[in-house]
Parts: sequence; structure tokens; C-alpha cells
Amino acid sequence: MKSKVMIAVALIVVVGSALRVWKTSSAPASPSNNTNSSSTTPPQAEQPAVFDKTTHSTTDPSSLWVVVNKKHPLTPASYAPNDLVIPNVAQRVPGNESMQLRHEAAAATEAMFGSAAKQNISLMISSGYRSYTYQVNLYASYVHKSGQAEADKISARPGHSEHQTGLAFDVEPASQNCEILPCFADTAEGKWIKAESYKYGFIIRYTPDKVDVTGYSSEPWHLRYVGIELATEMHNQNIRTLEEFFGITGGDSY
Repeated sequence: MKSKVMIAVALIVVVGSALRVWKTSSAPASPSNNTNSSSTTPPQAEQPAVFDKTTHSTTDPSSLWVVVNKKHPLTPASYAPNDLVIPNVAQRVPGNESMQLRHEAAAATEAMFGSAAKQNISLMISSGYRSYTYQVNLYASYVHKSGQAEADKISARPGHSEHQTGLAFDVEPASQNCEILPCFADTAEGKWIKAESYKYGFIIRYTPDKVDVTGYSSEPWHLRYVGIELATEMHNQNIRTLEEFFGITGGDSY
């Protein structure tokens, strides 16, 4: 009798174990902590920063980005920068008031001329800051010589000159070869300026293909300081004029 009881107990244990195994194998698998690589959301590509065109004013005469042309004069017309200095570079008329630039533009000019010199490119400032009174006399001389229509193609009327901002200057070879002439563009100095000046915050303001936009004949020697950020952005986008970049009117009529 005792052996029969023991056999019965053994059978119960075996059956119970079998039931536990069956339940475990038939139960749904628990979710895994590992995510399938094929369903993982890929990281979003970092979007390039949008250039902020409102960083500086385009109308304030003291702004690095002020746009001055025949449609947009300086206001007030008598504006004069308060931080003019003479940069420590070669000058057409050493020490003259017209060799001055605003402090930031002067520092950039020194850096640019220094880099050019290391590549055997010798540059010189031909003309920098021009006061309102200076422009009155200069413009009048062009009108007297060639008439107003011709004068307006090559010279700004008083109050409309970039030179008055202290951010623009005319550059020439130290040898004075092709001094303030279209052939400057074909000199080693002119080619260097075209290729490298943006790295120092300058743009060539008046190019031959944009006369209808700027209102002035080509001047490969006329540089305008706008800062490295803007000059680089314009270079990268291949936009040549401030008018086109900022969507500002220009043209050849006042």
C-alpha cells in the first residue's frame, strides 16, 4: 500500500512539472529591450544656419551694411564717421585726410595688405574717406569736364558716395601701374584683390556685369568693407551687389 502511495505522489509531481513547462513554452514572449536597427529613426541632418540679414541696418549711415547708391543717400547728408584713422599701409598721399578709414575697416586693410605682401603683391591706398564737402567739389569737377550725364556714370553726387561712410577705398598697385584704370583688373594686384579680398571683409562694389544694378561703371579698384561674415556669404552665394543681396533698389537714376 505504501508503494502505491509513493507511485501516485511521483506521478502528480511529474504531471505538475510537465504542466509548468507547457505553460512557459506557450506564453507570449516578453518585449525585448533591444530595438530593431531597421526600425530605429535615423538622426536628423543638422540644418545649415540661415544668414541673418537683420544683424546690421542697411540705412543707418554708421552701419557696416549701409547701402548707399543713387536711390539711397546718406541721412543726414552731412554724416561723418567718428572713428576715422589712417591705416598703417602705403598711401598715395601719406597722412592726408583722404587716406582715412573707419577703425574696423582700417584694421582689415592692414591685415589684407600684410597678407598680400607675403605673396609679393604690393598694394597702396589711392583714396579713402571723402567728406560731403570734398564730394561737392569732386563731383562739380566731373560735371564741368564732361557734363552731368557723364559725371553721374563715374562719380556720386554729394551725399550719395560710399567714400563718405569711411568704409570704402580705392586700391592700386604700389607701382601705380594701371592706377584707377580698368586695366587694374588684369594686373597681378587686381587679380589678387578679386580672389582674396572677401577673406578680409571686402567686396568689389562696382563690377562690369552689374552696372544696371549699382548705377556706376565698373571700378575693379573700389573696395567696400562689409565685414568678413557678409563678404563671405556673398562670395559663397556668388552675389556681387549689396542691392541684390538685401533686395534694395538701385539703378542709374537719382
